[in-house]
Amino acid sequence: MPPISLHLPDWFVSGGATMWVLAFMSVIALATLISKILQFARVRPGNARQADRLLDALAKGQQPGKPGKLTSPIDQVVWQCWQNSKLEEAAWQEESLRLARSSLDNLRGGLRILEVISAVAPLLGLLGTVFGMIGAFQALETAGSQVDPSILSGGIWEALLTTAAGLTVAIPTLAAFHWADRSLELCREKMQDRLSRLKVLRNNHAESEPLEEDRDPSVAHAY
Repeated sequence: MPPISLHLPDWFVSGGATMWVLAFMSVIALATLISKILQFARVRPGNARQADRLLDALAKGQQPGKPGKLTSPIDQVVWQCWQNSKLEEAAWQEESLRLARSSLDNLRGGLRILEVISAVAPLLGLLGTVFGMIGAFQALETAGSQVDPSILSGGIWEALLTTAAGLTVAIPTLAAFHWADRSLELCREKMQDRLSRLKVLRNNHAESEPLEEDRDPSVAHAY
């Protein structure tokens, strides 16, 4: 069996080593984007249905029922904070803040990769163009008085390939980063809103509970 040969486009080969680096970065960015799409589809970061059920029940003075499957970070944090409602005020706020930060940090994984690639790819492409222009002008200088315009024009278009490749990688990567970052921002805003409502309802619930003396008259007469 003859060996399998790898046929690459001429424009890719003309770009040199920079094209290989950009191709590797594009694969990393695509893999990261796919993983974020699958993660967001699984956890649905903007969903707050179970949290709203809890808050509506508390607002009506009812005991919230058993929640369904908690996949959304908002639902998980709000229900966990409600289960911790017996803690003191300061401890409850610190624990709620810890749970919210931990949940958002889990969603933030991979965003730094997209951000770095979107910033580095055009700069890397520009660097490849600079080196290509240097090579083109060196070839022009070597030609001396017998200057062939095709040498310069050919070197310029080959050098500009890396800039075009860098922008091709950076633009969709930047768009993917802003999409994921905006989804995370919406999740944070909704979570903050639900936790603020839960804090108010928790305080109202604590104030409406009867004192021990009111619930057990014998305790009041013991003093």
